[in-house]
Amino acid sequence: MSVGDQTQYDASANASLKESKELPYSVLMSVYAKESPEYLVEALHSMLAQTVPPEQIVLVEDGPLTHELDNAINVFHEQHAGLLDLVVLPKNEGLGSALAHGVPECRNEIIARMDSDDYSFSTRMEKELAVMSDHNLDMVGSQIVEFIKDPDHPVAESDLPIDQQSIVSYSKKRNPFRHPSMVFRKSRVLEAGNYSADYLYFEDWDLFSRMLASGCKAANINEPLVAMRVSPDFYARRGGPAYIPHVWKFKAEQLRRGYFTFFQFLGTTIPHVLVCLVPNSVRSFIYTHLLRKGTNND
Repeated sequence: MSVGDQTQYDASANASLKESKELPYSVLMSVYAKESPEYLVEALHSMLAQTVPPEQIVLVEDGPLTHELDNAINVFHEQHAGLLDLVVLPKNEGLGSALAHGVPECRNEIIARMDSDDYSFSTRMEKELAVMSDHNLDMVGSQIVEFIKDPDHPVAESDLPIDQQSIVSYSKKRNPFRHPSMVFRKSRVLEAGNYSADYLYFEDWDLFSRMLASGCKAANINEPLVAMRVSPDFYARRGGPAYIPHVWKFKAEQLRRGYFTFFQFLGTTIPHVLVCLVPNSVRSFIYTHLLRKGTNND
């Protein structure tokens, strides 16, 4: 059975509902002071509403939070005793470090990533767990949609590679996964060195490239199972002169350890730097129209 065949993915997901319900998993999330309590609660409840709900949610508090966030977390904790485990960091360390603290606290072998301002559709975990189990995979993601206010009214949709060979090839140019859609095996994450705090903005691509280089088997389900919230500054944060050193540091490291060839390094770094330097409006157009699929809402 080809892991690149989406028809077989869908069939296997339906056939393996019983098996997916027998696979306990932990949700791994991080939250910091600038995030919205409302969005956090929506994200948490989207995981509770899964047709295959989590056995544990690990929420890393990345530094001191606002009073409103603390209240929202306390209420959720009281309502779902035994489900939510908190990892409290005394100071803000950044996403990579926060998740590195969270992974060892996940008590299940299977970990599902979720961001604190995104939304998982109800069959996400059922389908991802079934595909992971059926094909003995180490990491599974999906396509995603991007939205501003309502997950049911997306503004863009990802167009990611599906099968192992395409994912590895794509990973030499761009990130082949969308972080909040990912499900992976804890043991393989730790074998690859866990998340790193060294590559700001590239924490996920860094981990995934190390996992792929170590031989992890991967796939993306060719349907949107997660909705990612995009704010007005979403594309501004992916550009500007201050962003370029982070691009260079991450991609130079891929070259140093042999994951990129020299020409792959040039082929991914030069366009990325150029996109960083264009005005935000142009960068937004590039991401939403050239690097994503359009939607019926365009």
